[in-house]
Amino acid sequence: MLKSITAIAALLILARTGSAQAAGNPAFPVQIKIDAARPTGPLKPIWRFFGADEPNYTYMKDGQKLLTKLGELKPKEVFFRTHSLLVTGEGTHGLKWGSTNAYTEDAQGNPIYDWTIVDRIFDTGLERGVRPYVQIGFMPEALSTKPQPYRHFWTPAAKYDEIYTGWTYPPKDWGQWEELVFQWAKHCVEKYGRDEVLHWYWETWNEPNISYWRGTREEFFKLHDHAIEAVRRAIPGARVGGPDLAGCAGGYFLKSFLDHCVKGKNTATGETGTPTDFISFHAKGQPKDVGGRVQMGISSQLRDIDNAFSVIARYPEFADTPVVIGESDPEGCAACQGPNLAYRNGTMYSSYTAATFPRKLDLALKHGVNLEGALTWAFEFEDQPYFAGFRSLATNGVDKPVLNVFQMFSKMDGERLPVVSDAAVSLPEILRSGVRQKADVSALASLGQNKLSVLVWHYHDDDIPGPDATISLDVAGLPIAESAAALAHYRVDELHSNSFSVWKSLGSPQSPTPEQYAALQQASQLSLLDGPASATITGNTAKLTFTLPRQGVSLLQLKW
Repeated sequence: MLKSITAIAALLILARTGSAQAAGNPAFPVQIKIDAARPTGPLKPIWRFFGADEPNYTYMKDGQKLLTKLGELKPKEVFFRTHSLLVTGEGTHGLKWGSTNAYTEDAQGNPIYDWTIVDRIFDTGLERGVRPYVQIGFMPEALSTKPQPYRHFWTPAAKYDEIYTGWTYPPKDWGQWEELVFQWAKHCVEKYGRDEVLHWYWETWNEPNISYWRGTREEFFKLHDHAIEAVRRAIPGARVGGPDLAGCAGGYFLKSFLDHCVKGKNTATGETGTPTDFISFHAKGQPKDVGGRVQMGISSQLRDIDNAFSVIARYPEFADTPVVIGESDPEGCAACQGPNLAYRNGTMYSSYTAATFPRKLDLALKHGVNLEGALTWAFEFEDQPYFAGFRSLATNGVDKPVLNVFQMFSKMDGERLPVVSDAAVSLPEILRSGVRQKADVSALASLGQNKLSVLVWHYHDDDIPGPDATISLDVAGLPIAESAAALAHYRVDELHSNSFSVWKSLGSPQSPTPEQYAALQQASQLSLLDGPASATITGNTAKLTFTLPRQGVSLLQLKW
């Protein structure tokens, strides 16, 4: 008979307790203070953007399941970005590959447009409350200046550069490229309606400052100009932008792009400048394998963001322009595997995510830029082994711990509140050297309608055991003087909201029985630390105490 979840949890508790005792790590005190009377402005839901290399996974069985969950986080306000929407192929898919056959040519070289597969990708998301963040690319085989070889069959054992085939090249005919984009955007208006498509983001290509684009920088500007002109011809007022480049400022690439958009000659229209409704770039961390354990590179990702924001902030023309970090992740290759990537299945990924998103907001405040979103480049890999080591939100239809942090984010709304923690690692120190000495224990807080939400994380770059934090949480200035408030305490750690721990306790099955799969599903859901409880608000103040293990994340919500 299958062990019950309770029995599994008991085993995990014993294992964790024994490990902590063996390490001789007594808990340390943490004081966190929040002032609910001094809101700093609306808490922006920057977390509501997701994406993946492989577009065809979206309408497959587990892709549909995961898109449903993403859409439920914030219906019609979640966006999904994916590569290869114009790549030639009959819907073929694979690691770092996808295809739609949107554009082919007849024997005389006349265009043949087929939106069947692209529509299926968009429909699957829209039916589940997920809108497109439209990436215009890559180059169809019939339009490429160097089409062969075209289809790649990359695996994690291959060299990364093997993916860069015929789809990376400029078009043989710029007019046909613009017409392709125009016909696609026109079709979207006709199918989905103008009111719907005006909500979408439209951007050209992916990471044009590295080998995803085999043309010159000036040729990319030309590609972009023609694409944006086409979208705006079909959809006046469409939200257009870019350049979704790699490595933040990209060695002057971002500056050159913004210069072109402000004062350069538009190669499609002959006018000055290119419409820019949002600015996008990518930011990645650099985890390392250090003696058989993972050491995360949070400083690298946040420095990417800091550098790009500093470039954008120099342009008064873009003072209020929304910024979307079009890929924002602990490292750069979701489909890669390796010992330095072993953080992905468990609580290293979830605590890293909790600790980085508030710092992205802090960096935007530092530079005075309008951060609208930070896109997590992680989805799911269809029909792959359980917990295979890919950067994903779910595995075989089972949510990973990191997805539950996004569940926590989705429960927060209202005004952001100032937080002071005596165990927080300062933003300058994280930018300089990461979280390599003491752990980072801090919080993100918001005040909604009759509701206080506090997300607390206990993060460290090193995947090694460490002491628990005994947290004293004091919230002053609440808008109600005296009350008994309902308390919900959600938790992600080794014992809660963690399918990976349960999967390991079951013997790491690659063919789970129905009972085992049901146990994994139950363990994967965001769970309460304890049952429903209450707290007392006295003199506009609430005081709470709890223990948070290393790499754990808590969401506490008071409602009155």
